[in-house]
Amino acid sequence: MPNRKGFTMADRFSDNTPSITGPATHAFPIAASDSTNVAETTRAIYCGIGGDIVAILLSGASVTFANVGAGALLPIRATRVMATGTTANGLIGLV
Repeated sequence: MPNRKGFTMADRFSDNTPSITGPATHAFPIAASDSTNVAETTRAIYCGIGGDIVAILLSGASVTFANVGAGALLPIRATRVMATGTTANGLIGLV
């Protein structure tokens, strides 16, 4: 299967069905916003620069993750990361 740069690489797991507990296959930067959802519902959020993360979960619940450390991976299904109250930066959504 060619990757984004056109190189062909073997993927021994290409026939496996992805699961919510398996590794992510896509990532995107998250810009915290009080009015805009993330590009896709996440299966996890990576925190590059530590701080608080206020997230709206797939269920609609709002939760504050206080003092998330740099390099932490939150295994949450989030639809939005709120700007108000979020002090962490370098957030990456994993799907």
